[in-house]
Amino acid sequence: MVELTRHDLAVRMADLARAVAMPRTVDQILSGVTAAATELIPGADTAGVLLIGAGGTFDSVAGTSDLPHELDQLQMTFQEGPCMQAALAETVVRTDDFREETRWPSYSKAAADIGVLSGLSFKLYTADRTAGALNLFGFQPGAWDGEAETIGTVLAAHAAAALLAGKHTEQLTSALTTRDRIGQAKGIIMERYQVDDVQAFEMLRRLSQDSNTKLVDVAQQVIDTRG
Repeated sequence: MVELTRHDLAVRMADLARAVAMPRTVDQILSGVTAAATELIPGADTAGVLLIGAGGTFDSVAGTSDLPHELDQLQMTFQEGPCMQAALAETVVRTDDFREETRWPSYSKAAADIGVLSGLSFKLYTADRTAGALNLFGFQPGAWDGEAETIGTVLAAHAAAALLAGKHTEQLTSALTTRDRIGQAKGIIMERYQVDDVQAFEMLRRLSQDSNTKLVDVAQQVIDTRG
């Protein structure tokens, strides 16, 4: 990998910031972040993102190779490892040599056995019920320095922003869909029973309350009876 000058680094980071601001999917942005990590951070041979959801479900995404996914699976199997620790607890978790790492004995041995000797993980501040980490792996020991941690922290912030923006978009889309369904149901009730907008909504609300059913589900039932 070619060593970047400070100017080149600044230009690349600015490009990445512009890319994150463009209308792209979360997966595309995260893939751009992990690709940038291997480009900008000496010793980072591969990178990926681990997301841990409610109930311990996990998703390994944006890997620059198959290796991050394999390492994430090992951590979920052993229920230990630096990526999990960064996602659920610490902000930055660094390992200089997995052959000498004692914090996660089962995972560290497995990682070293497949040739991964260094690890650097950064906590992602994501949605309330999702934890995440940006994870870098190196095939050589002692790969990381202070600059690697600084660049990784900036990239992790980009990744977290993308995840939060994606969650916001998902919530907004859901809210718009709910609004549209309720509006459509109100229109059907107004036409069918010759009532105004306020009365139609009150009928929906009472149906929801009496049947202990979500308002949007009651609206969908009204829509379904239209035909």
